[in-house]
Amino acid sequence: MRKYILIPLLFFATSLQAQTYPFIRYKENRLQYADRSESLARFFDRWQRMEATGQGNINIVHIGGSHVQAGTMSNTIRQRLMHNHPRLVSGRGMLFPYSAAARCNNPADYRVHCPQKVALTRNIYKEYPHPLGLCGISVTASDSLTEVGIVLRDSTVNYATRRIIVLGHSEQGVVPLLNLGGRMVYPSYVDRGTDRHVFNLAGAVDSFVVLLPCRTGEQFTLTGIHLDNLRPGFSFHSIGVNGASVPDYLRCRHLTRDLRLLRPDMVIFGLGINDASKSDFDTADFRRNYLELVDSVLRVNPDCALVFITNNDSFTKIGRRKYRVNKNGALAREVFHRLARETGGVVWDQFQLMGGLKSMEQWQKAKLAQSDRVHFTRAGYQLLGDLFYEALMEARRSR
Repeated sequence: MRKYILIPLLFFATSLQAQTYPFIRYKENRLQYADRSESLARFFDRWQRMEATGQGNINIVHIGGSHVQAGTMSNTIRQRLMHNHPRLVSGRGMLFPYSAAARCNNPADYRVHCPQKVALTRNIYKEYPHPLGLCGISVTASDSLTEVGIVLRDSTVNYATRRIIVLGHSEQGVVPLLNLGGRMVYPSYVDRGTDRHVFNLAGAVDSFVVLLPCRTGEQFTLTGIHLDNLRPGFSFHSIGVNGASVPDYLRCRHLTRDLRLLRPDMVIFGLGINDASKSDFDTADFRRNYLELVDSVLRVNPDCALVFITNNDSFTKIGRRKYRVNKNGALAREVFHRLARETGGVVWDQFQLMGGLKSMEQWQKAKLAQSDRVHFTRAGYQLLGDLFYEALMEARRSR
């Protein structure tokens, strides 16, 4: 079992002050409309009760495209939360073994190993053969025994799990197993109505192998893995698919069903950059699609706190080393503010915080953004995660 290192909280608390940038509008680092959001107030009340009693769980879901699949921003928020509340660390939550498939990037806080070839399906595909769930992505094993190994890599937080739920389906009735250090473990029970294969373990583990025993002509489609340590506290789930837009998640047949497994207390919406990348971006369609996605969440938990992250400033490539600023970012920003007002949510105005239109150029010069002028570097994502966490904590202090 891995030894967990206690990191001084001062390191995390002061990470924002390590370097400041003149182009960032730090005064914009706040959750707007927080003072009028009843759902956010209920969320903070639940947080306070959990701190006072040491009982209960809070689930936060961050959903988006490539910004979230990369995992760095989400994990920065997660680490800040866990390190500042070390007695309230619950399970690692929902994850997906992205790099089980070739050329598919994985978050750095867990490692995936899959020596066999699997077929990848993402919700951005025009057509796909298998229904998708909340993760918006799947890998399908066929005709052989496939091993998907997971190793949790954060040595500063104890996410060792005692319950593993493998989400997935097989028309031929293939049932996944676990390999725990050479010991084969069968599911404690299988719920075919929700495609859940539940493993209740005798002891906690931080590494395991999911075995998909497909014989000739058989397949198993893996759509997610949920890790729970059965302790009270926070779980921060990051759900991201490269290139995904809001309609792509709406096409996931089992989105709401899988949300019921998590029952989120807060959803952080980080979708929109791919919607607004199109030249025919329609703000009315964007708003309608987002309202439908919000409705999917509220059907699961009507009290869920809703946080909308506006699109980052970005550019569109128009030729060799030639880029044009994407003015749709400002249009999308207006929609996010309207959505927050209509749904009782709050807005983290990333667009304004960055510095507004064309600010991505400054982020790139400071090595906080990549050369495509859409994505951030690891340092940039870490900075955004720090800023979001500080905005969340300031909203809580201001109640």
